[in-house]
Amino acid sequence: MIASVTASTGPALVASSIGAIALEHNEGDASPMLDHEMKRVVDEQRLGYVATVGPDGTPNLSPKGTTAVWDDEHLVFAHLHSHQTVANIEGGNPIVEINVVDPIRRKGYRFKGAATVHREGAVYESVLDFYHRRSGLEAGRVAAIVLVRVERAAPIISPAYDDGSTEEEVEQRSLRLYGLRRLEG
Repeated sequence: MIASVTASTGPALVASSIGAIALEHNEGDASPMLDHEMKRVVDEQRLGYVATVGPDGTPNLSPKGTTAVWDDEHLVFAHLHSHQTVANIEGGNPIVEINVVDPIRRKGYRFKGAATVHREGAVYESVLDFYHRRSGLEAGRVAAIVLVRVERAAPIISPAYDDGSTEEEVEQRSLRLYGLRRLEG
């Protein structure tokens, strides 16, 4: 269940079972757009589904296994095979939505904001270095870096919680459903 809350000063908030988070970020607001919990989910999952809009108005949804937190305001992903996603961003539709969800806990976040494509320069080189250190991704595989300034964020919570189930109960049901188990230690 998600309830919108608007503060008289500062950003709008979303209250949920995950807690209250900033829904819209004001330019002068000193608080980070991406809180600790959002960063944790993105860092653990690494797979984000990026939605863009094509020149004809049709949606494009593409999984990005390089989705990462860049800083308190930005997410980033590498353009490995993201031709349509990048074409849509560069073609005049820079607003994207990235959904990152833990498929076992069935919770996550949606992030919306303007994307910029970098093929050279300081941002490009810094992000390439980050990916190489994190996963060994070779620069030759990367056609561009896409940096998304997060302007809105909201929790995604599965209807699996509607019956009052706890996160642990949902997790256990998911593990059974997929024939998985958590490793100890």
